[in-house]
Amino acid sequence: MPDLLKTLHDNPATGWLARALGLPDPVELARVDGPSAALPLEGKRVLLAGAGGYAGAALGAALTAAGGVADPGGGPADVVVFDGTHCRTPADCRALYDTFHAHRIATNGRVLIVAAPPAMAPDAVAAATARGIEGFSRSLGKELGRKGITVNLAYVAPDAVGRLEGVVRFFCSKQCTYVTGQAFDVTSMVITQPAKQAVPALAGKVALVTGSARGIGMATAGRLVQEGATVVCLDVPAASQALHETCRTLGATALALDIAAADAPGQLAEFLRERFGGVDIVVHNAGITRDRTLAKMPAADWDSVMAVNFGAIAAIDAALLGAGLLRDGGRVVCLSSISGVAGNFGQSNYATSKAALIGYVAARAPVLAARGIAINAVAPGFIETPMTARMPFMPREFGRRLNSLKQGGLPRDAAELIAFLCTPASAGISGNTIRVCGQALVGA
Repeated sequence: MPDLLKTLHDNPATGWLARALGLPDPVELARVDGPSAALPLEGKRVLLAGAGGYAGAALGAALTAAGGVADPGGGPADVVVFDGTHCRTPADCRALYDTFHAHRIATNGRVLIVAAPPAMAPDAVAAATARGIEGFSRSLGKELGRKGITVNLAYVAPDAVGRLEGVVRFFCSKQCTYVTGQAFDVTSMVITQPAKQAVPALAGKVALVTGSARGIGMATAGRLVQEGATVVCLDVPAASQALHETCRTLGATALALDIAAADAPGQLAEFLRERFGGVDIVVHNAGITRDRTLAKMPAADWDSVMAVNFGAIAAIDAALLGAGLLRDGGRVVCLSSISGVAGNFGQSNYATSKAALIGYVAARAPVLAARGIAINAVAPGFIETPMTARMPFMPREFGRRLNSLKQGGLPRDAAELIAFLCTPASAGISGNTIRVCGQALVGA
C-alpha cells in the first residue's frame, strides 16, 4: 500500500505541512527488477579506503570486476569500501574518522567496511579495536540511512579474502537496498571446488521454497527463477489455488503439503527424489503466528507455532540429508525474524521458534561445511505485505518508521538477500543471521 509520509511530502497541497511538522521524508530506495547483473557496479564511482590491511587487494579486484570506476575525488562516491583489517589499536581507528568525515556519499550509496575477526586478534586490544569497528558501522548506518545509504560490516578471516567478490557484488549493489547495519562473518569454512561461474548464477540447480504461495516466499521463488533455478513452490493445501497461480506465473512446480504433518518430510523427500533426483537449495520460509500473551496462550497455539516454525524445518532437513537428497555444494536458508532477535510482546511462541533457527544455522554450519553446504538465516523486519496492510494504522506507521531508512521494505528486498545466499558466490558466508530490516531500532 502507498507510503503515507511519501504521499504527503510529494503532494504540493500537503508537502509544506509535512515539512513544517518535521515529518520524515523517506527517500525512494534504489532497486532492480531483473536477475543479478554481470556488472552490478557499472559506471558507479567507487572509493577504496584504508591502507595496510590484508583485504585491500582482494577488495580492489572485486570492485573492478563488478564494473566500478575509481572515484577521482570530484564528487560524492556511489560506493565506499573501507579495509579496516589493519586496525589493531585505538589510534588505528582514526582512519575511519578521516575517511568518512572527508568524503561525501551519494543518495542510495553503499558502504562496506571490512574488519579482522575479533576472535582471531593477537591480543585483547586488537580484539576490542575490531569489535569497535562494528559500533562505528552501525552508528554510521543510522546517520546515513535517511539518504537511502546502506552500511554493512564483514568480518573477514585472512584465509577467506578470496571469497570477497560475491560479498562486494551484493553488499555494494542496489540489491542490498534494505539490508543495512549488519555485521556478518566471511570464512573459508565451507569447502568449495574451483568452477566456472554459471550464468545465470543458479542454472541447473533445483530449489525448494516453502510457504511460497504469496509474500516473501513468492518473491523468493521468483528471484530464484530469475537466476536460472528450477523451483518447487510448497504451501499448505488450503492455499492451493494461490500456489498454483503463483507457479503458473513463475513457471515453477507446485506442491501442496502441510509441512507439520508427521509424514510430510518423507513425502517431500520422495517427491524430490522422483521428480528431480535431489535438491540443491532449500529455503525454509513457511511460518505461522498465534499471538497472545503467555498467560492467555492455549497450549495448542504454542505447539502449532513450534511445530511449523522450527520442528518441521529440523525434520525436513533430517529427511533430506538422511536420504542423501541435499546435494554437495547446496544452500539452506531459514527465515527467522526480528522477533527472534529481540523478542516481542505477545509472541513468546513465535520468538522462541525464530530464535531457535538462529541457533540452528550456527550449529549446523560447521557440520555441513565439509560437503560444501552453506546454511544461514535471514531475519526480516517490517516488510510491506498483505498481512502488514491489515495492521491498525498507528502500529503500521510505527513499524515503518522505526528504522534507519524510515520506511518499510518490500518482499523483493528480502528475496534479494535470500537469493544471494543461495548462490555459489556466497560460499564465504555460513552460520550467519542477517537482518533485512532497514536497520530496525528494535533489537539493534
